[in-house]
Amino acid sequence: MPRALIIGGTGSVGRATARRLLSAGWDVGLTGRDPARMPADIAAAGGTFTAADRADAGRLAEALGDGADLLVDCLCYGAGDATSLLPLASQVTSTVMISGKAVYADAAGRHANSAVKPRFGAPVSETQPTVPPGDEGYGERKVAAEQVLLGSGLPVTVIRPGLIHGDGARMPGEWVFVKRVLDRRPRIFLAHPGAVNQTTAAANLAALIEVVAAKPGRRILNAADPDAPSALEIGRTIARYLGHAWHEVLLDEAAGPVGGHPWEAPHPVVLDTAAAASLGYEPAGDYAATVTSEVDWLVRAAAGGASTRAIGDLDDEFFGPMLDYAAEDQYYAGSACG
Repeated sequence: MPRALIIGGTGSVGRATARRLLSAGWDVGLTGRDPARMPADIAAAGGTFTAADRADAGRLAEALGDGADLLVDCLCYGAGDATSLLPLASQVTSTVMISGKAVYADAAGRHANSAVKPRFGAPVSETQPTVPPGDEGYGERKVAAEQVLLGSGLPVTVIRPGLIHGDGARMPGEWVFVKRVLDRRPRIFLAHPGAVNQTTAAANLAALIEVVAAKPGRRILNAADPDAPSALEIGRTIARYLGHAWHEVLLDEAAGPVGGHPWEAPHPVVLDTAAAASLGYEPAGDYAATVTSEVDWLVRAAAGGASTRAIGDLDDEFFGPMLDYAAEDQYYAGSACG
C-alpha cells in the first residue's frame, strides 16, 4: 500500500488530496494544529491525524516515520519552510509543494499583489517570469521557497494554482455569494462583473497531485479549473445551485464598499495547464461541478453543523466590506436603480 503524508492536511487542498488518495487505496496521514478540523469522513476512510505545527520539525519527522511515497506540503511559505522540508523530502519518492499564481509578474513587473494589477495578455504558462525571491510579500516568499526546493536536486514538483476553492478553505471567496443567498438578499452588486481571475478546485489539485505521485520529477506545474469563470458567472452558479434568484446590479467600478468581490481583476488572469495535461492529468470537473462541495460545507457551517468552526474564519475583516448590506441598500436607494 503506497503511503502519503500531507502537511497542513486539514485545509481544502489537504482534504481533497486525502480523499482522492484514500479512495485509490493509499495509506494517508495528515498533520495540522487543530484535531477538530480533521474531517470525520477522512478518519472513517482510514486517514490518520498527527497534531503538529508546521514549524515543529521533530513532530513532522515523527509523522513521516520511515518515509513515504508522497509528501505534500500545503504550508510552505518561505525559504525557511522549504529548508526545513528538505530532510523530509530526502526520505520520500515524490514531494509536492503548493505555491500560487501570485508568483507571476507581467512584462512591467506587476503582480497579483502590486498596486497596479498585471496585464498578461494570454494564458500564463510556467515559463512566465516571476517576482524576485524575498522574505516580505506573499509571492516573493513563495518564489524563495520554490528556489530552495527546486535547487535541492530532489524530485520536487511545485504546483501553482489559481484562487483555490473547496471545503475546508481558510478564506473561501464564495462566502460572499453563499451568505447573501442564506440572508435572502434580493440584489447582488458586482463591480467588474466580467472579471476573470483563475479559479482552481481543490479536487483538481488533488487529481494533479495523484499524477505527480506516480511520476516523480523536478518541475513546475500550473493547476487550474478547465474553465475560467467570471465573477458574474461564479455568482450565478452559486445562486442557481442554492435555488435563489436575485437582481443583478452591475457596476463599472466599485462604489466604496459596494460591488467589491474576491475575483476583481482589471485584466484577465488565466493559467495555461498544458504541461500538467502532458503528464496525463485530467481535471475532476469544471468550476460548477467542483464548487458544490465548498458551498455545501459553508451552508452546513452557517447552520451550526459539523463545520461550525469555519464560521470564525468567515468573520474575517477581508469579507466585511464585501458584505456591507447597509451601504448596498443606501447606494441602491440613492441611485437610479432605486
